[in-house]
Amino acid sequence: MLAAVRKDVLLDRLRRDGRLVVKDVAVELGLSEDSIRRDLRELDAAGLAVRVYGGALPASPAVADYAARRAVALDSKARVAAAAVTLIEPGATVLLDGGTTTRALVEALPVSFPGTVITHSPTIAAALLHHDAEVITIGGRVYKHSAIACGAAAVEAAQRLSADVFFLGVTGVHPAAGLTTGDADEAAMKRVLAQRAAETFVLASDEKLGTASRFGILPLDGVSGIIADIDDAAPLASQLRAAGARVIPTRT
Repeated sequence: MLAAVRKDVLLDRLRRDGRLVVKDVAVELGLSEDSIRRDLRELDAAGLAVRVYGGALPASPAVADYAARRAVALDSKARVAAAAVTLIEPGATVLLDGGTTTRALVEALPVSFPGTVITHSPTIAAALLHHDAEVITIGGRVYKHSAIACGAAAVEAAQRLSADVFFLGVTGVHPAAGLTTGDADEAAMKRVLAQRAAETFVLASDEKLGTASRFGILPLDGVSGIIADIDDAAPLASQLRAAGARVIPTRT
C-alpha cells in the first residue's frame, strides 16, 4: 500500500472513530507498527493528527491564526454564544478568554449589561468599548496568534482578580484528551483564569468537538460545563458525559 493511500486510510479512521490505536490498525491493514507510526509522525507534522501514546487523535482545525478563525463556523459560534449569554446574571463579574467564539459572545451580550467584564484579550476589550459594563484588562506579553496576553506578568495580574463566571476558549474537546489548546503558555494562562472564577464554562463550537491539540488545559470534569454546538442525542455527547463532562448542548 502506497504511503499516500495509508495516510488517507488513517485519516478516515480518525474521522470515523475519533481516535486510532497503532497496534489495531497495523493488524487490520497487514502492515508493520513502525510504518503506521511513521505515517502518524508525518500527519502530526502536517497538523492533521495529534500523536498520543499508542496512537493518535484527530487534530483540531481551530489552531489556525486569529484572522483565519474569524471566518470559520460562524453559525456554530453564534449558537454557542447565545447559550452562554443566558448563563450570565445581571451585575455579575464575567471573565472572558480570547478567541473568536468569545468575540461572538460579546456580540450576543446586551449592550446594557450591568456588570463587570475582565479579559486578557485586547480584541475582546476593544469589542466592549460601547457596552455599559465596566471593562478591566489583564496585561502582559501579547500572544499574537490568539490575540491574548499571557506570560508571568499576566499570570500575576490574574491571581489578584476574582469573577463569578469564566468563559474558557479551547481548540479541542475530546473524550480522551480533555480540553486542549495549541500553545503551552496559553494553556497555563487558561488554567490560572479558571482558578479565579466560581464557575467555568467552555465555549465549544462545532469544529472543536471530537478533536485535540498538543497541550492540555483541564480535564473534562474540571469545569462547570461545556457549551457544545451538538445535538443532545449525538454519540459524542454521550462519550463526553461518560468521560465526566457536563454537556450543555445548543441543539436538542
